[in-house]
Amino acid sequence: MTTTAVAPSRRTAARRLSTRVGRVRELGIVVALALVVIPTAIVNPRFIQPQSLRDLLLNASIVALLAVGQTLVVVTRNVDLSVGSVLGLSAFLTAQHFAGNPGTPLLLGIGFGIAVGFACGLLNGLLVALGNVPSLVVTLGTLYVFRGVDFALAQGKQVNASNLPDALLDLGSARVLGIPILVLITLVVVAVAAVYLRSYRSGRELYAIGSNPEAATLAGIPVARRTLTTFVLSGLIAGLAGALWVARYGTVDAAAGTGLELQVVAAVVVGGVAIFGGSGSVTGAALGALLLGTITSCLVVLQIPAFWQQAIAGALLLSAITVDRLLALRLAKALRTSEGTSHA
Repeated sequence: MTTTAVAPSRRTAARRLSTRVGRVRELGIVVALALVVIPTAIVNPRFIQPQSLRDLLLNASIVALLAVGQTLVVVTRNVDLSVGSVLGLSAFLTAQHFAGNPGTPLLLGIGFGIAVGFACGLLNGLLVALGNVPSLVVTLGTLYVFRGVDFALAQGKQVNASNLPDALLDLGSARVLGIPILVLITLVVVAVAAVYLRSYRSGRELYAIGSNPEAATLAGIPVARRTLTTFVLSGLIAGLAGALWVARYGTVDAAAGTGLELQVVAAVVVGGVAIFGGSGSVTGAALGALLLGTITSCLVVLQIPAFWQQAIAGALLLSAITVDRLLALRLAKALRTSEGTSHA
């Protein structure tokens, strides 16, 4: 067998093995969800009533939405720590825009919030992709910058639900076939992102960048442009999440979304997205957000102190990173074995 024939074979084997590992991780999250929900339902049967399940999905939807954008960034071996602040700034400006301009069409107001997120994501992307500044440093800085701008604009005030249009507030509570609209929006975003990563060349190139940025550059992949795109998309999604935050909670102040960035990163990593880039899926990240949200709700139902909620989330994060590392080592070993067999 020639070398040119062996190389595609190895790439195909690597892709299949990586896909299989991802599916196992996602299945593991589903099993973990069952192990969390079933005992809680036995202790308190009301936990699995339709309204309780809807509330559970609603509470997880915002984090799951942010996790989609974060996944796009993390697979390129970067991170966006500013998503909570982008959501907060977008939420407050969206609420202020609706309150100050009665009669604003719903989609136009939501589009305003998305535009705010776009501007924040573009700034992050330019600094990381064109300025060659580490994403951890850039987004840690913009986390505080965006939050500071938010507080400066709010000046200690808040926008109340009574000042917002009914159409926006109805969006936060309306259902289609019993499923909350916010949950359906999240599912659509997850589906679109999943198709993009799996079926489009530019989406698949993000994994190549995360696996080996230098090799991706040598292969002709526009690394800077793709990196910029991921941060812009993360900002867009965070802007959308900010607008939906207003619809969900009504009353908004400058503290909206504080600390969400840590929940989002935890959800992404627990969902099987490698923190060192190159692998993972938006479906797994969304399931990770649902798992963390479910665990929090279960601990509240079981009247377990808040300290343990944070401790368990941290333990899950450490466990996920450990599992990712072990899987990466086994995957590399399997590929080396496959390569040796092919040459033989």
